[in-house]
Amino acid sequence: MDKQKNTQLDTAIFAGGCFWCTEAVFQRLDGVEAVVSGYTGGNIKNPAYREICTGRTGHAEGVKITFDSSKISYAELLEVFFATHDPTTLNRQGNDVGTQYRSEIFYTSSEQKQLAEDFIKLLEKENIFDSPIVTAVSEEKPFYLAEEEHHNYYNDHRQQPYCQIIIDPKIKKLNNYFSKKLKNGTI
Repeated sequence: MDKQKNTQLDTAIFAGGCFWCTEAVFQRLDGVEAVVSGYTGGNIKNPAYREICTGRTGHAEGVKITFDSSKISYAELLEVFFATHDPTTLNRQGNDVGTQYRSEIFYTSSEQKQLAEDFIKLLEKENIFDSPIVTAVSEEKPFYLAEEEHHNYYNDHRQQPYCQIIIDPKIKKLNNYFSKKLKNGTI
């Protein structure tokens, strides 16, 4: 049987704070084919990291995820997204502060928009978080790849203090709550 015929590739775009964290989380999920870090939601073309860091470009650090929807659904990606970052802090994730660290979902279809809005409503109804969710749901905007040194950052720099202090706990949470969704051999 031809593997290609059973593959149903789709795209998801999430901004959940530092893209190093978000990339590391989604790379480990079975059915995720690729995760790239970049900038989206802003108002200048081809921004550079130094410009993003000022918070004046309007871009968020985000990830573009290519996934096989026959193995993992968009709804499952949403579940992981909300479980592995704080969607209740405006323009902040931990010590990372600024609009570039905001929580935002950039939908690529009307179905994704509806799923994201419905999921947020469900989380609010169930009082999953102590504070209101501030995650924005916006139409997909141009996505600009981050510089090469930002790609695969966690996997290449696990001994860095930032990775150990900030990203390791997210990976542990992913392993604890979503172990059945992980690729074989990932930690």
